[in-house]
Amino acid sequence: MHYKVCQICGLRSGKSNNKKRLFMAKFPLDDERCKQWVKLVGKEDLAHVPIEKLHTLKFICGKHFKSKDFKRKKTQLKRTAIPSVDLRLPQLSDDVLIEFPLHIAKENIPLKSHFNSSTNITLEHNYCKLYAVDFTYNKDERSDVISSLYREVAISTGNMEVFNKFYSSVSNTVSQLSGVLPGNPVTREFEATQFIASAGPGLLWKVYKGYKKSTKQEASIFVFEKKHLERWTKADRDVMIDILRRGVVQLTKLRHPQILTVQHSLEESRESLAFATEPVFASLANILGNTENMSQPIPNNLVNYKLYEVEIKYGLMQIAEGLAFLHNDVKLLHHNICPESIIVNQQGAWKIFGFDFCIANQSSPGAAPFWPFTEYCQAVHPLTQPALDYLAPEYILSATHSPASDIYSLGMMIYALHSTGHQTLGNVGNDYTKFKRFVNEIRNLSQSRFLCVTEGLREYVKLMLNTTPELRPDPHQFLKIPYFEDVGVKTLNYLDSLFQWDNLQKSQFYKGLPQVIQKMPHRICIYRILPCLTKEFVNPPMVPFVLPNVLLIAENSTKEEYVKYILPVLKPVMLIQDPIQILLIFMQKMELLLKLTPGEEIKTDILPMLYRALESDAQQIQELCLSVLPTFASLIDYPAMKNALLPRIKKLCLGTNYISVRVNCLLCLGKLLEHLDKWLVLDEIIPFLPQIPSREPAVLMGILGIYKLALSHNKLGITKEVMATKVLPFLIPLCVENGLTLNQFNALITLVKQMISKVEAEHRAKLEQLNSIQNESKVMEQALTSTSDNLIPAPTPQTDIDKMFSGLGLDTFAFNNSKQPEKPQPVIPSVGVTTGSLSIEEKQRLATQQDTVRKFSRQPPPAAAIPAPQMKPPKPVDLTSSLLQTNLNQLTQKPFSTMTNPQPSLTHNNLAMNQSSPNYSSTSLMLNSTPLNLGYSHNPTGFNSQPALPASTGWAAPTNANFNNKWANDQNNQTSMKQDWSAFESLLPTQNQNNNNSNSVKKEDSSEMMDLLS
Repeated sequence: MHYKVCQICGLRSGKSNNKKRLFMAKFPLDDERCKQWVKLVGKEDLAHVPIEKLHTLKFICGKHFKSKDFKRKKTQLKRTAIPSVDLRLPQLSDDVLIEFPLHIAKENIPLKSHFNSSTNITLEHNYCKLYAVDFTYNKDERSDVISSLYREVAISTGNMEVFNKFYSSVSNTVSQLSGVLPGNPVTREFEATQFIASAGPGLLWKVYKGYKKSTKQEASIFVFEKKHLERWTKADRDVMIDILRRGVVQLTKLRHPQILTVQHSLEESRESLAFATEPVFASLANILGNTENMSQPIPNNLVNYKLYEVEIKYGLMQIAEGLAFLHNDVKLLHHNICPESIIVNQQGAWKIFGFDFCIANQSSPGAAPFWPFTEYCQAVHPLTQPALDYLAPEYILSATHSPASDIYSLGMMIYALHSTGHQTLGNVGNDYTKFKRFVNEIRNLSQSRFLCVTEGLREYVKLMLNTTPELRPDPHQFLKIPYFEDVGVKTLNYLDSLFQWDNLQKSQFYKGLPQVIQKMPHRICIYRILPCLTKEFVNPPMVPFVLPNVLLIAENSTKEEYVKYILPVLKPVMLIQDPIQILLIFMQKMELLLKLTPGEEIKTDILPMLYRALESDAQQIQELCLSVLPTFASLIDYPAMKNALLPRIKKLCLGTNYISVRVNCLLCLGKLLEHLDKWLVLDEIIPFLPQIPSREPAVLMGILGIYKLALSHNKLGITKEVMATKVLPFLIPLCVENGLTLNQFNALITLVKQMISKVEAEHRAKLEQLNSIQNESKVMEQALTSTSDNLIPAPTPQTDIDKMFSGLGLDTFAFNNSKQPEKPQPVIPSVGVTTGSLSIEEKQRLATQQDTVRKFSRQPPPAAAIPAPQMKPPKPVDLTSSLLQTNLNQLTQKPFSTMTNPQPSLTHNNLAMNQSSPNYSSTSLMLNSTPLNLGYSHNPTGFNSQPALPASTGWAAPTNANFNNKWANDQNNQTSMKQDWSAFESLLPTQNQNNNNSNSVKKEDSSEMMDLLS
């Protein structure tokens, strides 16, 4: 039985009776995927095994793959499958795999260039004596997807021109990125977004803007596409790739501020080399106009890009510092200093790059440095050798090189920076013969050839280009020339070395920095100075010294620059409350912040900072905050205004001990009124003003201003109820404050008068409207009701006192009012529930009375009204007396009797027979203490008997002259009108007969009545 061992877990597998016991996969033939598998397996011995041997001898069992790595039948792996499950061994580092034994010649796998757009590339995963599995990859898969999407959207919209641009831009991006980076391990950790520059020998390295996927940190991705070397001979191609690979490896090993920082080491695939660095802007060659190997159109940031003098000065200083590090510390010759080897990073710093032709020291430690020399070979490709335009003359004259050779290259680069068209002195290109001729001529160059160089640098450039290496200045000597004694250069240099200083030295430097910033180009301030300043924001004690410089840069920035570069770093600073000077600086520059900050960030960042400023204990911060709040009140939504801002201002106004803060609170509220609605002002602002404890004139004038603005504003206004009940009772006592000046008093009195006038006008209009409604109602009632039965009383003479009270609305309460009495409603006698105890004669008499009353109620009143005599109000009925009188009437057969004595109260003390009898105009039966009223009267209370239909031509009711109750007076008026019924005597024979009988009856005195009863 043949076993295969898993390189990860050690499990064995084989075949027995042609049945597979355990799934086993061989290492892939693809170089990069094989390298990736070896890294995941974690065994260092596999890193030195050729791929062909790995493919035939090494295996990985299926338990280390996820289900998604298999095809549907679970017997084949996908092309993208990688072992990722239960990897117990540590992964190999990239350093171990740098010299991975790549499969250089694979006759069974043709090159990519041999395929057309529909060709399928077959790769191989061999399993345990199973057939090879074909993995297909369609080269134009992404393009097909984009094409189908383009067609669908274009057809649906019908706008082909717009989508032609869309299709071309997306296709270019796909062709640039998907054609190069897929398959390269760099893409696992970095995402490339935009092609921005090119660098290196012949500008073969393409530079893409990108970021790290895990941290979203910005980065730049350098990519070399091997297809650019397709036209080269195989030897030149291999040499060039080795040179590029060697240069990146050397760059990765070096760490210095003036050397480009590598974030991800070199990764290689079949199609490309790639590595990641710090964010870069472009190479110096791109900036000088050399855009070879760059896509068209050129990126916008490189169009018309010009270097400022201070940028050139500081850039040359940085390159000199980098060369000093290489020559003195590393003992390394760069051997190709030129614009293609200088990278300008995103902050504008110049970094050394392109160590493709560097020469390391070969001497033993302690011995003098020795750098081996290699002659220039014209048979190989020019790009595989240093650029002749920047090569030192001793390369031909003495076949030697030294650190002075790099100084010569630097001098020639300085000349190219200043010359017209950025050409070198010799401009030899790749012509070695021309270069040798120029070496012979350089000794006799005239001073006029250097006129293009800046005055302070011209002499030293000529010295750097001297054919004698020993006469050239070294990097340290070059750094000390007067050319670099510039305030801008020193400032930039100090910013780079700030981390070495203490806080006292930093504070002194930051105090003088504003004067320098005003003289520096804005681009340098944004990209060079600002990043150095923002690093200090992590040190709160230094923020008050750094923040004014940052805000000074913001003053000269556009809104886009502010939002992109400045606002993100200011947001964390807005949260810092200690030291308090930070808030003070922000308050002083609040106008600038509000002008540049978008509205959404104002709500989320600046407004909370203002809330914290209101809650601080510093008077100046509170006053500044109150002064700037109204400027962006329109950006504050209603809930925040009501629930967050106004309560804080009110709390500050009530709790502060400073009059200036209180006055500023009132001024702030007054400016905020136009952004509030009427009901919020009436509910929150107006009731709050009387609560202010102080009565200083300035405070009173602030309160007065709020009242006046609220009263006169078209959108607001104060209701008359609020003015009458809350405002005026508060303002009127303020008028007698002794601390007011004459002008303040006049302003206060004017406002009070204005409010009183407004209350008067509004309320008078309301009362007039109500009065007119009442009058209209009365007129309508009179029109619907006949007025022929109304009695017109005689006019009452008025005294002077009556005239004085006549206009005060008290007429209805006067005793002798002229109000026309209402028509009394007749009361029909009712027998109630006691008819069963009456005799037949009494029942007939009562029925006759009811009919008579009904007839009288239907008849109109007499034409002339005779005033009735004054009658005293009826008194309570004595039940005992009523029964005695009824019995006497029955015995004498005289049913009606007229009594004029007042009625006694119904009490137990009035049972004596010697008291005067009550006056009855009709029979009133009292059963179970309930009176039976048969008279023409109305009793609201129901406790007293009232006179019934009078037996004579009228009835009298004595009146109490001191009684001045309106309701009672109306009742008396109703019953005190003496009526003349003589006209109806002919119509009432029975009644008249009874009346006559009653008139002829002799009045019995008390003694006779008692004798009769006894």
